[in-house]
Amino acid sequence: MSAVAFPIAVKAANGCQDAPVLRERGQHEVFCGLTGIIWLHRKIQDAFFLVVGSRTCAHLIQSAAGVMIFAEPRFATAIIDERDLAGLADANAELDRVVNQLLARRPEIKLLFLVGSCPSEVIKLDLSRAASRLSAQHSPSVRVLNYSGSGIETTFTQGEDACLASMVPELPVAAEDSAPELLVVGTLADVVEDQFIRLLGAMGIERVRFFPPRRASDQAPVGPHTRLLLAQPFLADTARALQARGAQLLSAPFPLGIEGTRAWLQAAATAFDVTPAIFEAAVAAPTARASAALARAKLHLEGKSIFFFPDSQLEIPLARFLSRELGMTLAEVGTPYLHRQHMAQELAMLPEGTFLSEGQHVENQLERCRAARPDMVVCGLGLANPLESEGMTTKWSIELVFTPIQGFDQAGDLAELFTRPLVRRLRLAA
Repeated sequence: MSAVAFPIAVKAANGCQDAPVLRERGQHEVFCGLTGIIWLHRKIQDAFFLVVGSRTCAHLIQSAAGVMIFAEPRFATAIIDERDLAGLADANAELDRVVNQLLARRPEIKLLFLVGSCPSEVIKLDLSRAASRLSAQHSPSVRVLNYSGSGIETTFTQGEDACLASMVPELPVAAEDSAPELLVVGTLADVVEDQFIRLLGAMGIERVRFFPPRRASDQAPVGPHTRLLLAQPFLADTARALQARGAQLLSAPFPLGIEGTRAWLQAAATAFDVTPAIFEAAVAAPTARASAALARAKLHLEGKSIFFFPDSQLEIPLARFLSRELGMTLAEVGTPYLHRQHMAQELAMLPEGTFLSEGQHVENQLERCRAARPDMVVCGLGLANPLESEGMTTKWSIELVFTPIQGFDQAGDLAELFTRPLVRRLRLAA
């Protein structure tokens, strides 16, 4: 090893809540959960992610991150080589040596994640026990946790879910007499986080924390007075773990576009008894800015059809945004996993009759896509180039995870991610 809810402008009361869903199982095209390290390591500024895996794992995250060779990223790979696979080396002793070497070189690390991969799972390396052993050895200066980023039967955003779920047992218990506090769950870019802090502050909601935090030591106490608001749709295990600690989940759509962001903030406002007048005053200006930005994008997107391959679990909120705010037609909305509780309001806001699919049989879905001939296809990198060669316009789904797209001030940027491919296609055809 080297109160009354604020009204939400929903045109379709039921939408697709009771719509049939095509469930497919077969060959699927996704990145593995290791990819989540790319945005997680940028968020938790004193954490380090040590992947226990192969050279392929190392190449994946290095190329996905685009890190220069002279940079000091907060992730690395402890390579499992032939000696480890053959049982000729003590993998735990080798892992201890690598971790000790890493912490000696990088004393600023306060939280170390041991990230499992397909290779480490194949050789049955118990990273949970290793994390406990190393945490006891390096406590209290460094905490060591572990989670699996394996790509076996998972989609790439589940890496974040696994990571955050591993952090929940470490969170302190909130005092029984503590005041209600809002916990926003899901990795957000710092600029988006700051915008939400300002908006919530303008409503008088001052007790707000974010999970994951920017610093590992900023651990939010969790208990019955904690109100959860999910910023990302792929955090089922994390939400379940926090609810088991007594936290209350607020039902809301996700903060994409004007409508989604407004309803998301309304959920928090309702939970904290913010009056409608104060709420409207807080959101008026950013709503106006976002409306102007979306009006420009709508000129390119209105009436265009779009097809979603399942990849990130962002597909349903994105489809809602594109159809309701930009006038796009939904040919098919595929998602890797459909969590009906978390997606209840999103499904209600989809146009009635939307074709929904869960899971993937890639060959069958490719046939449906070719038959539909949509104006745009949202898919993973592995499908984009072949579809482009067939004359289709594509958008990489992974870019929608890497880019700050949540909130009013990012609504225009989100819409532009979809206008660019169409504009490019027009210019190439000219």
